Amino acid sequence: MSPFNLTGSTPTTFILTGIPGMEQLHVWISIPFCSMYLAALLGNGVLLLTIWTERSLHQPMYLFLCMLAIADLTLSTTAVPKMLALFWFQAREISFGACLTQMFFLHFTCSAESVILLAMALDRFVAICFPLRYSTVLTPSAVAKTGLAAVLRSFCIIFPCIFLLRRLPFCGHSVIAHTYCEHIGIARLACADISVNVWYGLVVPFTVVVLDLLLIIVSYGFILLALSRLPSGSARHKAFHTCGSHVCVLFLFYVPAAFTALTQRFGHNIPPKVHILLANLYVLFPPLLNPIVYGVRTQQIRDKVVKVLVCPKSHLPR
Repeated sequence: MSPFNLTGSTPTTFILTGIPGMEQLHVWISIPFCSMYLAALLGNGVLLLTIWTERSLHQPMYLFLCMLAIADLTLSTTAVPKMLALFWFQAREISFGACLTQMFFLHFTCSAESVILLAMALDRFVAICFPLRYSTVLTPSAVAKTGLAAVLRSFCIIFPCIFLLRRLPFCGHSVIAHTYCEHIGIARLACADISVNVWYGLVVPFTVVVLDLLLIIVSYGFILLALSRLPSGSARHKAFHTCGSHVCVLFLFYVPAAFTALTQRFGHNIPPKVHILLANLYVLFPPLLNPIVYGVRTQQIRDKVVKVLVCPKSHLPR
């Protein structure tokens, strides 16, 4: 059966090729990918369980960390299961609706993570620069509104991409040279002008994410200024250590995201397989490493994880 509806220009299915030029290695590549995905599920799951069961961790900093863990799980689960099915079972077909859904949640989650990371930076800013006002500024209501703002802003930015894709005619082009669906990759199959898709996909999300990054940089500028005024070296070291985990997570998110986005649009000399491998690692590395970074660098989380795993029943919330 033809993968296209003959009565119109909207495709019924797309074909995902995987990693071009490395088809013979798909099974071998799937082994580390699957291992990283399972480790990400375990790490983020343990982190969520620990924060949920330990009332002492019901603080804004850790609640934002919960949001980050949920976003990480959504990001990897949106892409990796289909990717593994492609590698293991040659399940290359994906319906048009499923492809758009996957595209939406991938970009939506990335946008939401940017808001969450900004919120975590503002949390550290208030905690260090205005410690006496911390509990009055970052109330449970403020934390909940931040999570809602992350969802609403990301939805408003990414949802128009669905309409921008649905308006395009595809004229029989159905092969996506990738392991998952993303906005520009789908748009390039169209037999029409996609300049609106290119400019919207580049300018709008990029501008919003850059704004988040600038606000994060400003927050850390004030934090460094406040730390330089601390008379106690131990207090300064403790504050630096607290911010260190968040800075590591910032690099894990923004550096691969920027590199992937820029090479996709401007890196014409980079082999496609290199770009696709990096794009795959982007949906695996942050979800894998974020809980490790916070677990290793934050003693309070380390202690509570051990406590919950050793005596799980005695720490369930009542």
